[in-house]
Amino acid sequence: MNEVRKARSWARLSGLGLAVILLALLPLWISGPYYMHVIILAFVYVVVSSSFRTISISGQFNIAQGAYMGIGAYAAALPSVWLHWSPWVTIPLGAVVTAVIGGVLAYPFARLRTIYYAMGSLFLGFVIINLFTVGGRLTGSSTGLAGVHQLFGNRTHYYYLFLGLMLVSMACMFCFEFSRIGVTMKALAQSHDVAASVGIGERRNRVLAVAFGCFFTGLMGAAYAHYQLVASPSSFGLGATLWIIMYVLVGGLNSFWGPSVGVLILLIVPEFYFRDLKGYLPYVTAAILLIIAFTLPDGIVGLPRLIKNRIVNRRGKEEVTADASGD
Repeated sequence: MNEVRKARSWARLSGLGLAVILLALLPLWISGPYYMHVIILAFVYVVVSSSFRTISISGQFNIAQGAYMGIGAYAAALPSVWLHWSPWVTIPLGAVVTAVIGGVLAYPFARLRTIYYAMGSLFLGFVIINLFTVGGRLTGSSTGLAGVHQLFGNRTHYYYLFLGLMLVSMACMFCFEFSRIGVTMKALAQSHDVAASVGIGERRNRVLAVAFGCFFTGLMGAAYAHYQLVASPSSFGLGATLWIIMYVLVGGLNSFWGPSVGVLILLIVPEFYFRDLKGYLPYVTAAILLIIAFTLPDGIVGLPRLIKNRIVNRRGKEEVTADASGD
């Protein structure tokens, strides 16, 4: 059994290593800045949607994820535009500020559950976006804050920056989820009463989950502001959050790699192969979401397991039928 587990672990590590190598070499094969932009955007949303899922493992369905990304963007853009700070300072600053604000705002919501938490976070997201728009000249109002300092003049350099941020962020979230803390979060999501009976602090752990997830959301929001050279509230509203949720649900909420698969299916594939049909994308996405909701409760990631279980069940039935015929 141990040998089988080691073989599977080596196979997974080899697959991840090959994927990283292919991503590192991908700019050699990409033609045109538009496709480079799409992949950079995919790196951003892989991290942000995975951060959403990291928060969700503690039982919190956060519908303010786009707004938290906006906090990171504005926390980096404001000192960049008005104080002329270096992007190498403002990007980590955006991550830290988002984590702190996320933790503080999560504290009064930590006792809310299911639909009540979702509605509370939805209201919170609207408040945050409205604060960006009523900030006047300081935040650029509804048009956004322009003049954010540029990091690189070459888009390829941005590609490797976001690739590196994605790899580090995903590694940290993987270690978090499969550590003792992550197991505690999942136990809390299963039953807060049982978790409390064995001494697991509900509020403390849920605030920690939000702060941890918000750190990486803010990190990508801050880097994205320095990539787009503007922080606009329209980029971080409810629409952005709904896309993040769809990436997670389509890929698979119960799998660590689900959000990555969701971004591949709903962002990269349509932009690369069905760009002319972009006007119909919302309808196609809605259809995909409904099909998966009714047929694949674990998302696209759960499809191989579903096929395997059906094959095993069919073989079992055939063996029972054969034994009955032999008798």
